[in-house]
Amino acid sequence: MGKYFGTDGFRGEANVTLTADHAYKVGRFLGWYFGELKRREGDNTPPRIVIGKDTRRSSYMFEYTLISGLTASGADAYMLHVTTTPSVAYLTRTDEFDCGIMISASHNPYYDNGIKLINSRGEKMEEKVTDLIENYIDGTLEVFGRKYTELPYAMRDKIGKTVDYASGRNRYIGYLISLGMYSFRGKRVGLDCANGSSWNIAKSVFEALGATTYVINAEPDGLNINMNAGSTHIEGLCKLVKEKKLDVGFAYDGDADRCLCVDEKGEIITGDHILYIYGMYMKERGKLLTNTVVTTVMSNFGLYKAFDAAGIDYAKTPVGDKYVHDYMAENGSRLGGEQSGHIIFSKYATTGDGILTSMKVMEVIMAKKTTLSQLAKPLKIYPQVLLNLRVNDKEKAQNDEDVLCAVKKVEQKLGDSGRILYRASGTEPLIRIMVEAESERVCKSCTKEVADVLKNKGYVIK
Repeated sequence: MGKYFGTDGFRGEANVTLTADHAYKVGRFLGWYFGELKRREGDNTPPRIVIGKDTRRSSYMFEYTLISGLTASGADAYMLHVTTTPSVAYLTRTDEFDCGIMISASHNPYYDNGIKLINSRGEKMEEKVTDLIENYIDGTLEVFGRKYTELPYAMRDKIGKTVDYASGRNRYIGYLISLGMYSFRGKRVGLDCANGSSWNIAKSVFEALGATTYVINAEPDGLNINMNAGSTHIEGLCKLVKEKKLDVGFAYDGDADRCLCVDEKGEIITGDHILYIYGMYMKERGKLLTNTVVTTVMSNFGLYKAFDAAGIDYAKTPVGDKYVHDYMAENGSRLGGEQSGHIIFSKYATTGDGILTSMKVMEVIMAKKTTLSQLAKPLKIYPQVLLNLRVNDKEKAQNDEDVLCAVKKVEQKLGDSGRILYRASGTEPLIRIMVEAESERVCKSCTKEVADVLKNKGYVIK
């Protein structure tokens, strides 16, 4: 991770750690850099950069400042307006943009925001580019064999323009609908849109495929994104499914790149369940290329035991859908993802796509003519406790010898009957302590042991 860009872009509290000035400089660099790359190849046409945003109030501010920087450097900015992260990735790739930008802090509260950068292949931007952006922000840029204290402005007819590109979002909706293998007619589906990017997309897709939808948290006001809603607060959807006696429910996060599910009994279906259900479905049909499902170190013990029993291989990457995607791309894997609901179907998308994920879960339900609870039943999940602690210095907290000693003691105590994972968040000032064991009591006890050391050393912000 760099100084500003983490595993999921440049993220922080709006106008505190991520400011309008930062956004302007990001735009200035991207417009100039991709223009310079084209010029060096003999192409004098302006770079084309597509930009989308979620429903946070600050997203408008960042949209305008990014576009000011882009056009000042000579790039043309194509505006998707409120849309999902996977739609930006899809359109960057299919419509041959030089790069894509998504303004979102995903599942974070409304006062945070972020700038996610996507390369021309629809993948997360290479670190070599984000490193150059950081150098430009800090006044230390050196690229193309020379140092730049400032970047040149575009002049006269070289100044960039803006283009309303809402039609691109509509084409993405059409693409999703085209992937529907079955009619959902007769199915009653709950959708929790987190007052975020999916609020005007998910319902359209499901109703086009024949489902009867019951939608909650689809009234964004700029301040209510993810607030007691969506995949991080799924209890509202659980209640809806039970009260309305729905067949299934799907909950998205703020930018709709993740999805969690609720079965017909009102029980939560995690990303691990989705990987198991769709992995089994692919194996049965001979579609699981390399016979491997890609997971992260956060996936549950129970998932690996279930894969072992089914004869399915698995890989474990660091936490972050970027690492899952990179492994999949390098090894030709078709299915991978995270417990949190970032699921990548590499045949159809280059990033996690919450709405696509919900469609794929529906596909298995329809194909197997069964319920989601029955599909998930063979997977036995180990008790797991995840504690997120806000800290004043996550790098020091992550490497403190006393804390690491406490982690080691827990590892020895658990032996082969469980595990502990201790890491810093890539997107927030948090330390995450996760313990899996045969009982919740043991999980809580072991988590507390490490957390107490962190607190006693003064790292935890009360």
